[in-house]
Amino acid sequence: MSKPNMPIILETQNLTHVFPDGTVAIKDINLQIRTGEFVIVAGANGSGKTVLLRHLNGLIRPTKGKVLLEGEPISKNITAARKQIGLIFQDSDSQIVGQTVAEDVAFGPENLRLPPEEVDRRVKTYLEVVGLSKLAQQSPHVLSGGEKRKLAVAGVLAMQPKIIMFDEPFTGLDYPGVVQVLRQLVSLHQSGHTIILVTHELEKVLAHADRLIIIYQGKIVEDGNPQEIIGRSEQYGVRMPLGKDEGVDAMTWLK
Repeated sequence: MSKPNMPIILETQNLTHVFPDGTVAIKDINLQIRTGEFVIVAGANGSGKTVLLRHLNGLIRPTKGKVLLEGEPISKNITAARKQIGLIFQDSDSQIVGQTVAEDVAFGPENLRLPPEEVDRRVKTYLEVVGLSKLAQQSPHVLSGGEKRKLAVAGVLAMQPKIIMFDEPFTGLDYPGVVQVLRQLVSLHQSGHTIILVTHELEKVLAHADRLIIIYQGKIVEDGNPQEIIGRSEQYGVRMPLGKDEGVDAMTWLK
């Protein structure tokens, strides 16, 4: 459900990005995300949704406008902002840096220069959270697609962010992998994290979202209650979920 009484944690003001060839990726994006929300960002390929996501934790610098984290521009301290805004990439392999699962989760906390005992505590805690404790000494590259996605989540959680963003988290996963990742998403939201998720596979997550945002040709064209917006999604190139009730299919993924 929406959280109108919660404070605004993340905000964009007139956010615009123009590529060097003159292509406008996003234009005048004004967006407010409240603490504890589960927000889906949808749009056709090339609509600008991934470009928006990468602006939110400073991976891309805007041509115009700004991103605010708890009222402060993230440009003032990008490193600090990235500790609070974790991003799970579509390609989990691109986030793997450790020789073992445990080393991979330890990478972020070690870069924060935390004491070794605190690094070890976080590794143990977050591997348990995502259900990978028994694989701690395995090579990450032998994990399944769903397990790699969960490892990426553990690595981000070890930085203890307030916001977790996912870019197409179900891409390339089989059914068990989708269920694993969806359970993790729901659990993270229930534990108080603010979730921002870019996806075109609405049937998997729509029933769990507080809010649906649709981007079309670089602009926000819909923003609000998912059940009210979903009926207009196809005019923007976003496929309607299957089934008479758009919530039914999303719920079946967790049964």
